[in-house]
Amino acid sequence: MEATYTEDNIKTLDWKEHIRKRPGMYIGKLGNGSAHDDGIYILSKEIMDNAVDEYLMGNGKKIDVKLDKKRITIRDYGRGVPLGKVVDCFSKINTGGKYDSEAFQKSVGLNGVGAKATNALSKYLKVQSFRNGESKMAEFQFGELINETPISSTKEGNGTLVIFEPDETIFEEYSFKAEFLEELMWNYAYLNAGLKLHFNGKDFFSKNGLLDLLKNKTNEDELCYPIVHFKGEDFEVALTHGKQYGEEYYTFVNGQHTTQGGTHLVAFREAIVKTVRDFYKKDYDPNDVRASIVAAVSIRIQEPVFESQTKTKLGSQYTTPNGSTTIRSVVNDFMKEHFDKFLHMNPSVKDALQKKILQSEKERKEISGIRKLANEKAKKANLHNKKLRDCQTHFTDLRKEKRFETTIFITEGDSASGSITKARQVETQAVFSLRGKPLNCYGMTKKVVYQNEEFNLLQHALDIENGVENVRYNKVVIATDADVDGAHIRLLLLTFFLQFFPDLVKQGHLYILETPLFRVRNKKDTIYCYDEKEKQKAITKLGPDNEITRFKGLGEISPDEFSKFIGKDIRLEPVLMKKETQISKILDYYMGKNTPDRQIFIVDNLRPEEVDRVEN
Repeated sequence: MEATYTEDNIKTLDWKEHIRKRPGMYIGKLGNGSAHDDGIYILSKEIMDNAVDEYLMGNGKKIDVKLDKKRITIRDYGRGVPLGKVVDCFSKINTGGKYDSEAFQKSVGLNGVGAKATNALSKYLKVQSFRNGESKMAEFQFGELINETPISSTKEGNGTLVIFEPDETIFEEYSFKAEFLEELMWNYAYLNAGLKLHFNGKDFFSKNGLLDLLKNKTNEDELCYPIVHFKGEDFEVALTHGKQYGEEYYTFVNGQHTTQGGTHLVAFREAIVKTVRDFYKKDYDPNDVRASIVAAVSIRIQEPVFESQTKTKLGSQYTTPNGSTTIRSVVNDFMKEHFDKFLHMNPSVKDALQKKILQSEKERKEISGIRKLANEKAKKANLHNKKLRDCQTHFTDLRKEKRFETTIFITEGDSASGSITKARQVETQAVFSLRGKPLNCYGMTKKVVYQNEEFNLLQHALDIENGVENVRYNKVVIATDADVDGAHIRLLLLTFFLQFFPDLVKQGHLYILETPLFRVRNKKDTIYCYDEKEKQKAITKLGPDNEITRFKGLGEISPDEFSKFIGKDIRLEPVLMKKETQISKILDYYMGKNTPDRQIFIVDNLRPEEVDRVEN
């Protein structure tokens, strides 16, 4: 039957209908709050960005933020939204003050969309502006204006108050993680030295900008030389070299954390190599220069062009609207002037950096033969065995559109991987099957990644051999049995990623799959329980004569049942790293030889059901 195509098929959506129908265009992915880039945090950022822009324009030195379950309150002390435009700024698309470069210079939000997206995707939003002794308030539901007050007098200081609660019909079963919001507050503090942020009883403040950021991200004992920090009018950089593997970058544009980098990061990676080569007058391999680098880079430009509304990747080539100055030339000239001069004046840093480059060169050459052979084996393995059951997204034109939705489950054993493979969503979910327990790689060099077949195939499946910026899956999920062996495998995999690919963890890609421990059912209902407390609630709810099953392994869960646990109701626990976390100390504690201390920790942290099993 041929589909009809008439005037009735042509529809015009108003602004809020379009945002609610196509939220991904405005905030990237949706998510339930378990990932740092889920939509509910983007909604928060849109309001926070407006508050921080006020500070950047010299208005208001503090921002108060409160999280109360699913409701967020943000109060800035800037100029306040012009009272006659309060409703328009939150309900009329492409309305805002940032088209005027005199009012907002080098702002991150330029399209007049952000606050409207937050409004349209919230079940409730209240905005109140305080300006020169007068106030105006408006309330919305799902973007619809439900109440507004006339302009009235107030004793409140200037600024804007926004309260919002994301819509549960858009973000299903979501919850905010305070850790992600705290990380957001710290980034705002680092990028705006002098700004005071107060969030749920905690203060966030930085005096030295990106220098403080790197101090909190690194362990001083593991640095090759003290952190170097330079700050210009529109460009700031802090950098050092450590002892970890890979390259670690924190990049920002006009205060926006560009987690996917962009032209400013490309320019910096080129500039550091060129500056070092010119200084030492040696044609060092770029990989050796950048190996183990840790750097934070912030640039401010007028009218930035991002590759999406979520602003995670900068697309701009120029720093001025007329295109007279390229980002590449600005970054290169800045590094040439400041870093080159610093190396000339600090011989100890000069010697330490060169020593590190030569060490990286030596290790690279030592494993080059092993790496080549391992790469050939990996290609053959991908063709001739079924360790990786890839998702269809990587073989279709949907790759870019679906990039936020891709997931890979890393599991052990044929039965477990078979169940997940049959239950998965083939379009976006992949499965990698381990053979037995992984090697304990604590304290080993990266040579082991290529010598060990399982690790080599895993890094190729993820495409992280040359860095995590090209990781093929947004979520890397460790899926192991809920028993001692499963916990051990999980620990060994965490060691592997933290030891050799720490960026995968730091950038929020790594998760633990939670699977139910119990199934409680009667003739009418079935309830899956993830701990003892949930099991007792299920028994009470279903009444007597229940069948209670304790799942000992993933292979015991049928594919039909598994589909319930890795679909829209999936429970993922993100592997988070607090700002004070030091990887070397974590690995040494859990994988080193401090057996008595670790034993005490394990006993003190046993769950009730584990205590019962140990005692019995």
